[in-house]
Amino acid sequence: MKEQKENQNNTDSSQEQEIDLVELVRRMWVNRTLILKVTGVCFALGLLIALFSAKAYTAGCDFVPQTSSSTSTSRMSSLAALAGINLNQMDEVKALSPYVYENILNSTAFRKELMQTKLSYEKADRPVSFYEYNTSDEFNKLSFGKILKKYTIGLPFLILNAIRGEQPEPDYSALASEGEGAKIVTLTKDEYECNKLLSECISLTLDDKNGYLTLTVTMPEAIVAAEMDEAAVTLLQKYITEFKIEKVQSNLDFVQERYNEAKAEFEDVQERRARFRDANLNTAKYSARTQLEKLDAEYTLALNLYSELASKLEQAKINVKETTPILTVINPVTVPLQKSKPRRAIILFGWTFFGVVLGMGAVLVLPAVAEITGNRRLKGIVKESAAASADSANQDC
Repeated sequence: MKEQKENQNNTDSSQEQEIDLVELVRRMWVNRTLILKVTGVCFALGLLIALFSAKAYTAGCDFVPQTSSSTSTSRMSSLAALAGINLNQMDEVKALSPYVYENILNSTAFRKELMQTKLSYEKADRPVSFYEYNTSDEFNKLSFGKILKKYTIGLPFLILNAIRGEQPEPDYSALASEGEGAKIVTLTKDEYECNKLLSECISLTLDDKNGYLTLTVTMPEAIVAAEMDEAAVTLLQKYITEFKIEKVQSNLDFVQERYNEAKAEFEDVQERRARFRDANLNTAKYSARTQLEKLDAEYTLALNLYSELASKLEQAKINVKETTPILTVINPVTVPLQKSKPRRAIILFGWTFFGVVLGMGAVLVLPAVAEITGNRRLKGIVKESAAASADSANQDC
C-alpha cells in the first residue's frame, strides 16, 4: 500500500510539473507580442552599438626570451685563458622568469614611458604621443558612437561620478622636486586615465607548451597598433636588460673606475722613471741607483696592478655580455589588415538573446510586481492565459 501511495504521489507531482511547464509556455505564447517588442528594442540598440562602435585593430609579436648559455662560456674560456681571464670564476646569473615580464609591462614607470611614444595617427598631421592624443581636446571630439556608449554602457559610472562630484587632483610637486634620486613614481589625473587605456589595449601572454611570449596591442588604427606594439617590445627589452644586468653592470663600472685610476698612476710612474733614467744615464752615484731601484719597484707594482685590473675589466665586460638577455623575435610585428573589433554578429546575437530573456522575465515578474504595488496599469501589460483566467474566475466565484 505504501509503495502504491508513493508511486501515486510521484505520478501526481510529475503531472503537476508538466501542467506548470505547459502553462508557462502558454503564458509566453499569449504575451509573445510583449516579448517581441522588448526583443526588437534590444535588437535595435545592439544594432546601433554594432554600427557605431569604434573600430579596433590588433597587432602582435611573438618572441622568445634568451640568455647566453654555459656552452658559449666554455667555448670562450680557452681563448680568455690566454689573456689571463678565468671565466669559471664568474658568478652564474639565473635566467629571468618570463612571468616577471608581465609585472614589468604593468609597472607604472614602464607605462609612463610608453605613453610618450610618438605614433602616426590619421587625425594628426605630425607624430603624436599616446598621452597627447588621448588627453588633448584637438583629437578627442565626441562622436555618436562615444555618446551612445557613454549614455548606455557607461551610464552607471556617469551617475556615480555625478554623485561623488569632481575630485581635486592631488599635488605631488614636493615629491617631484626631490630630483632624480626620488624613487616614488607619481601619476597625474590624465596619466592615470592613459594608464587605464594602456591596460585595456596591451596584453602579454605566455605559451608554456611552446615556450614563447606574445605581446599584443589593440588600437583604433592599424598602423598605430603596429607602432605601439613595436615600441612596447623595444621598451620591454630595455627594462629587462637594465633589471637583469644591474648587478654585473655596477661591478663593471666599479672595475672601470679602478682601471682608469691604475692606468693614470702607471703612466705617471712610467714617465717619472723615464725622465730619471734620462737625467742619470752615466752616473755612478749610489743615491741615483737607489732612487732608480725605488722607481723600478714602484713601476713594477703599478704595472702588475694595471695588468690585473685590465684582466678584471675584460672579465667584467664579458660577464655583462653573457648576462644581457635577448628577446629573439620569431614572429615580427606586422600591420593588421582586418579589424578585430567590433564583432557585429556577436553583438547583435548577444543583444537579441538579452532581449528575449528580458521579455520572458518581464512576463514572469511584472504580475508579481503589480500585485505588490497594486498598479493596475502595470498588471494590464501582461496578459493571462485562458487556463489562468478560468482559474481566477473560479476563485472569484
